[in-house]
Amino acid sequence: MPKVCEICDKGPQSGNKYKRRGMIKRTGGAGSKIVGKTLRRFLPNLQHIRILLNGTIRRVHVCVKCIKAGKIVKA
Repeated sequence: MPKVCEICDKGPQSGNKYKRRGMIKRTGGAGSKIVGKTLRRFLPNLQHIRILLNGTIRRVHVCVKCIKAGKIVKA
């Protein structure tokens, strides 16, 4: 199952997860430092719904942004 929206082709994006150490400045510390950085994936918010696509009813994965924008017609 690919994690891709059928309407706008939105898929996973890569990013970083930061590990921080130390008290932040606004609470009286010397500032937080980044001590580790690992790769992670940001997944789109996909819903498996029935839509009307090209005159036929299909169950597809659609992102919530397309649902809210009204790009699809629910069956």
